[in-house]
Amino acid sequence: MRIICAPDSFKESLSAPEAAAAMARGIRAALPGATVDQCPIADGGEGTVEALVQATGGTLHRTAVRGPVGKPVDATWGVLGDAAGEETTAVIEMAAASGLALVPEAHRDPTRTSTFGTGQLIGAALDHGARRIILGIGGSATNDAGCGAAQAIGARFLDADGRAIEQPIAGGLLERIARIDRSQLDARLADCRITVACDVTNPLTGEQGAAHVYGPQKGATPEQVRQLDAGLAHFARLCRAQIGRDVESLPGAGAAGGMGGGMVALLGATLRPGVTIVLDAVNFAARVRGCDLCLTGEGRLDGTSLSGKACLGVARAARDAGVQTVAIVGCLGENVQRTLDAGLSAYHAIGEGLSAAESMRRAAELLEQTTQRVVREWSTRSTPSE
Repeated sequence: MRIICAPDSFKESLSAPEAAAAMARGIRAALPGATVDQCPIADGGEGTVEALVQATGGTLHRTAVRGPVGKPVDATWGVLGDAAGEETTAVIEMAAASGLALVPEAHRDPTRTSTFGTGQLIGAALDHGARRIILGIGGSATNDAGCGAAQAIGARFLDADGRAIEQPIAGGLLERIARIDRSQLDARLADCRITVACDVTNPLTGEQGAAHVYGPQKGATPEQVRQLDAGLAHFARLCRAQIGRDVESLPGAGAAGGMGGGMVALLGATLRPGVTIVLDAVNFAARVRGCDLCLTGEGRLDGTSLSGKACLGVARAARDAGVQTVAIVGCLGENVQRTLDAGLSAYHAIGEGLSAAESMRRAAELLEQTTQRVVREWSTRSTPSE
């Protein structure tokens, strides 16, 4: 019997590797002879580095970078292992260097924050020999369209007098840029593919754009939202005129304060759904092939899980390989039954009858117990009677 465990994290309870380990214990308690493949996954947001490194046997690295408000930050990133293939692949979470959690609430101001530190992590990955970089862009504190990141790896931004803007570009400086000079970008980028994990479809500007939708969450006042949106529109015009790339209406360009659009325009990156990137990186299609069952899970499963959440991405990929997927989750929400039409064979919640706080506190124990019960029941149904 061969079973693959491919859960996402259970938010505020278990990391994806911890969840996969709990599932594996439950499987072995129910079926001592089973072969278990622990393949923790993520959707490109928080926890992606840890999940990918664990799933591929990779390595974690720490690099001191400039944080979103200029203070030094020790940021963790990863290099994937052999299970990811022959190409040297680095994985970076923007939140580790330029995240909102790094800025005290009273000091949050996206006109002043920069993605410069994320660019420094890209540089560190290039130093390590990366030829592919996966960049997760959730949880940002910034609204600089990725200009700060590009600046850290060689791009120059000049003002109307032709002088280079020396300070790290922040959202409030976008309108000062008169010319984008990419001639001194790190030459190693030419041999490196950057893939951005992006699960939103917001354009760069306008009422549904980066500043209006996400700026207030990062501390922007209504006046600053208008300033930031104008800066992004100015940046988009420069990209069209000077680079020949029109990213203003590109779905996902508004992600992470315009980081999505900026990485496409400035570095030639590609935007893809996060869970798709992760499944490719851990070689999931090959690992699930030939399995008897796939288990997945995360903190909550409901109708919105159809819009790019990890569980459904796993289920669809497993279904393509002819393998059934069962989700074991923290709790079930509205319209959860729709997930059965989208790839899942069944779903189960841990800690039924317990309070949310108790269920979260005992998440590892409950996940192990529920997995044991589910696998035992499944194996009984799957075993032909004599």
